[in-house]
Amino acid sequence: MSEPRPRYLQSCIDEDLADRMVFIGGPRQVGKTTLARQIGDQQGPLQYFNWDRQEHRLAILRGEAPQIPGCTVFDEIHKYPRWKSLIKGLWDTRIAGQRIIVTGSSRLDVYRRGGDSLMGRFRYHRLHPFSLKELVFGGEPISEPSSPPRLTFKKTGALLEPLMRFGGFPEPLLAGSTRTHRRWRKERFERIFRDDIRDSENVRTLAQLELMASLLPGRVKSPLSMKSLSEDVEVSPNTIKTWLELLCRNYYLFRVPPWHQRLERALKKECKYYLWDWSEILDEGGRFENLVAAHLLKYCHFMEDTFGFSVDLYYVRDQQGREVDLLVVWDKKPWLLVECSLQSGHSLTALRYFGSRLGVSEVFLVTASDSHDHRDRSTGVHILPATLFLSALV
Repeated sequence: MSEPRPRYLQSCIDEDLADRMVFIGGPRQVGKTTLARQIGDQQGPLQYFNWDRQEHRLAILRGEAPQIPGCTVFDEIHKYPRWKSLIKGLWDTRIAGQRIIVTGSSRLDVYRRGGDSLMGRFRYHRLHPFSLKELVFGGEPISEPSSPPRLTFKKTGALLEPLMRFGGFPEPLLAGSTRTHRRWRKERFERIFRDDIRDSENVRTLAQLELMASLLPGRVKSPLSMKSLSEDVEVSPNTIKTWLELLCRNYYLFRVPPWHQRLERALKKECKYYLWDWSEILDEGGRFENLVAAHLLKYCHFMEDTFGFSVDLYYVRDQQGREVDLLVVWDKKPWLLVECSLQSGHSLTALRYFGSRLGVSEVFLVTASDSHDHRDRSTGVHILPATLFLSALV
């Protein structure tokens, strides 16, 4: 078995462990446990407890987890109803030199929001799948940027194709096997819907929820119509809305809302939804847009979790049908406009219009093709390949 790759959050978590517990959340099978154990081995000695193992569960409940210098990792402990009080007690009675990491499935993010019993005792990091920059440059430390930064592009080589094909989750991406990828996708889908959601949520019609999820990969490029989806699944629009939020909480989807401040007649209600695993999308254009959106979301979450900046992801569309795929807002001010296209011959009209209306100077047409890297003279739009643009993120 090959050695696990260093991840982009490793140095940030090392720093936070000096005076806080660290919680690591994110999608199932994104590498949270592997990352925690890597860090624990380096902090040494490592103590590892997994709530799903009976002997570990009994040791935790009996208070038999040894208090020794080093790193203690608690995996899946959020499945215990009173996990926050338990972790709080372990932290408050720790000895000098003892560090604590708590990891778990996506539900960890749900449960951490309730109450304030852990306030001031932890830092929370959301671990994302591999991005192009992380795949090429590994887990090199990322320094704090200016606010907002100026993007710097690096040549990354021809690694976009495997990301497009296999997605960013470690197992299928690093295996590089179509057979492994196909089996992994099936297993992940079943575990999300038949373990995570069934065990933690009150969903009576799981088959209809799975049907809705199977329809979503074909609808990622456009604002999602609740009414249309409800007719296809034969449930109410309110049920569709509830289920979408459920899938977001369990890191199957992520939501990108419309930006409407300072724009007259802007679309204000319909959100876009993208998949954490973009490899599920059959349409190549939709998969490429989802890949770019996931990279930008990773950047937003990293800037928030690590440096405390307020960075959010939106899209822009008005009632006249003008639309730009993605907008990054830094400290409530529009910063980056990004349109995604497989080729460079895409219309720049909407980019120019919204760039002017929103006062955005960083306006990009990002293409899957490597054949163009230039700034359009008439519109000022920077047309560049994804292999360059994504290198400037995380």
